[in-house]
This record gives sequence, C-alpha cells and structure tokens, in this order.
Amino acid sequence: MSTPTLRLERSLLREGHRLLAAADEVGRGALCGPVTIGMVVISEQTRTAPRGVRDSKLLTPAARAALAPKVRRWAPHHAVGHASPAEIDEFGMTVALRLAGHRALAGLGVEPDVVLLDGKHDYLSLPAEMPLFGPEGMLDRVPPVRTAIKADMRCAAVAAASILAKTERDAIMAGLARQWPEYGWEQNKGYSAPEHVEALRRLGPCDVHRRSWSLPGVVAGAVPAGVLDSPEPRMEEMR
Repeated sequence: MSTPTLRLERSLLREGHRLLAAADEVGRGALCGPVTIGMVVISEQTRTAPRGVRDSKLLTPAARAALAPKVRRWAPHHAVGHASPAEIDEFGMTVALRLAGHRALAGLGVEPDVVLLDGKHDYLSLPAEMPLFGPEGMLDRVPPVRTAIKADMRCAAVAAASILAKTERDAIMAGLARQWPEYGWEQNKGYSAPEHVEALRRLGPCDVHRRSWSLPGVVAGAVPAGVLDSPEPRMEEMR
C-alpha cells in the first residue's frame, strides 16, 4: 500500500490558500460513545509528515500512541472535536458530525482558508436553512470545503488528523469502560464486536449507547431496570 503524501494538500494550497485544515472522523459506526473529528492545519511551509503516518485504522494502538505527539509537533495548530451519544440521538449523525467538526474548527486557534474532508460527503458546511434551535457549538460560518474519496489513505494530513481523532476517542472509551466494564469497550471501543453484542443482549443499553439506533441484541423499548441509572458523562469529560 502506498505511503500517503501531501500532494493533494499542496495542490489545494497552490490555488491561493494560506492555511489548509485536514479532517477525519472516527466513531461514526460505533454503537456507543461520541463521534469524533480530528483536524490538523498545514501551510506551504509544512514539512513532510512524520515517518509512519498512515490512516489510523491501519496502525496498531502502540503505533498510534507513538505517532500522536509527533503529529502534534508537526502540525502545531490541531484540535479534536466530539459530539456526544445524546447529541447523536437528538440531532442525527449528520448534524452530530457537523457539530464535532465545528468544535474542532473552533479549537484550532487559527482560521483555515479551506478544509479537506475524507470521503464524498460534506458534513461540515452549514445547510442553506438552519433550524431555529440546534445544538450548541455550531459556528456562524465555516471555510470552503473540499472532499476527496480515500483521503485518509492518500493524504498525509488527513491521515495525521485521523490519528489524533482515534487516539483521543479510544482514550474516552477506555475511561467509559471503567464505568461500564461489562461491554468490553477497552478492547472494542464501542463497535459491534461479539462480546459487546452479547453484553447488549444480556444487559441492554447503558447511558452512552446510541439508543435511537437499532442496537443488535436489543428489543426495541426493552431496557432492563437499573441499567440506565448511571449519570451521563458531561461533554467536558468526553474531550
């Protein structure tokens, strides 16, 4: 598999953009926990990405942990944003992705001129008609957005952003596993691994499951007594 490069990012910068933010998401397909967006900002002066940077899904946990501080030094302007499972339930995944992305944008400390997203779906831009009431944390405007299919595989800055997003979300899930140890999140990170599905079948969902989803092993509306007694973590605890 080819090593990701900054070729696409540099071509966008040569169009007259001074700063480019590259973004990637993790947790979209999980059954619980937040959806998370990582972002890094590069310019024409940014050097080649640290050796070993790949899409986070292709790296071992140890490799991601070793690369994350190198990525933060390489791209001093970086941020990670989250949308909670409660926000996913209330607003849907598209809005939750937008919210997490806006929170990441707000945390960069600089305003990029363009944002590069992995995939073909622009979840970051504001819709033509905004609802009267929406989640807190949405920005009034966002930079122009470009999308690129398989950018996490091709683009080093997007791959770097995925490493920051993955390591931070994994840490959140490991912390939540100490509160709800039955689901095995320290290993499966909230995805539909067999031990997670079996625990859902036995125990039902807890407060950080995405309860608007059709969770495997869960009969609609059937939540065993006592399972949802633990308080939902505050957003600041999920950052």
